[in-house]
Amino acid sequence: MVPTPSIPPPNPQQIQQFLSSVLSQRGPSSLPYTEDTKWLIRQHLLSLISHCPSLEPKTATFTHNDGRSVNLLQVDGTIPMAYQGVTYNIPIIIWLMESYPRYPPVVYVNPTRDMVIKRHHPHVTPSGLVSIPYLQNWIYPSSNLVDLVVNLSSVFSRDPPLYSQRRPSPNPNPNLSPNPSINSSMNSSYGQSHPPPRVAAAASGYPPSPYGRVQPPYPPPSQTEDAAEVYKRNAVNKLVEVVHGDISGMRKAREVEMEGLFSAQAVLRRREEEINKGLKEMQDEKEGLEQQLQVVLMNTDVLDSWVRDNEGKTKNLGESNVDVDEAFHCVDVLSKQMLDCTAADLAIEDVVYSLDKAVQEGAVPFDQYLRNVRLLSREQFFHKATAAKVRAAQMQAQIASMAARAPHYVT
Repeated sequence: MVPTPSIPPPNPQQIQQFLSSVLSQRGPSSLPYTEDTKWLIRQHLLSLISHCPSLEPKTATFTHNDGRSVNLLQVDGTIPMAYQGVTYNIPIIIWLMESYPRYPPVVYVNPTRDMVIKRHHPHVTPSGLVSIPYLQNWIYPSSNLVDLVVNLSSVFSRDPPLYSQRRPSPNPNPNLSPNPSINSSMNSSYGQSHPPPRVAAAASGYPPSPYGRVQPPYPPPSQTEDAAEVYKRNAVNKLVEVVHGDISGMRKAREVEMEGLFSAQAVLRRREEEINKGLKEMQDEKEGLEQQLQVVLMNTDVLDSWVRDNEGKTKNLGESNVDVDEAFHCVDVLSKQMLDCTAADLAIEDVVYSLDKAVQEGAVPFDQYLRNVRLLSREQFFHKATAAKVRAAQMQAQIASMAARAPHYVT
């Protein structure tokens, strides 16, 4: 294989400084890449320049199909292509879109004025847009620019996308290597003025065009291409196409299956949260019921004790007349005070009700009604206040009694 012309490699330090500068910019002039991918983009570009020094990173304006213009990173230069034992240089431009590296870059072949894009090329459109299986099956984060360039060189070696428009002049010395000329390009964005190497379609720099009056580069006039080689190449291309179609179909099927699994996972997680929430509510309710059960058991014990203490008194009710006021005896001073306050409160309530009826019937003058209601209400207020204080004291005594009984019920 005849080697390509030697190309002075760009200064790696200047490239690193350029990438660090443009990727660290902030504000309106910053590049539209996410912060978590800028370091990976920088590593991809440095690895690419180290692998292929004929490529050069820069910034340029990219116009989308909807008319939007955005400042993006691009890689401009040439990549090697081996064809019929001779190495040629294919000029390309790799645009790193806003979604890179999660989505593949956009690749164009960049023919000069002396080149023409091969019609009906399986991987290059008439506008120069490149579409190869590696771009279609781009997988983040394993896919990278170095592997992309290697795949481009391999695909272009099987079927060159560019041809020279001019008939190649006779070469008296068959041992001379192709002499591609360097086409001028715009200056680098990181300060250097030397252009990235682009090989023009010189006489022996690219295969001559198979269209028009120019003799096709294959088969040569003096040779006849082997039918077995043609069959082998066609079979390989067909096999690659079939495998690529099968892989694409399998990938789509797996993506649909994964989407279904993700949906089922989301439903299961939502049901898990609902079950955990219901379980917690039932545990809280169980604890509340257990506390109420303890209170009921303690109250039952108190009532049983009271019934046992007063069981003998009920036997004498039928034998003698029992005074209503003497039927119940208060166990302590607080109970007696609560009974007196409650009785006085209810009695005053009955008196006020009777005064209301009397004033409606005209039996009591209205001014006298007001004076009596005022006095009774004042007295009723004091009885109610005293009853509230007595009730609070009884609650404290009851809590102390329940605390003393609690170990008995726990055991």
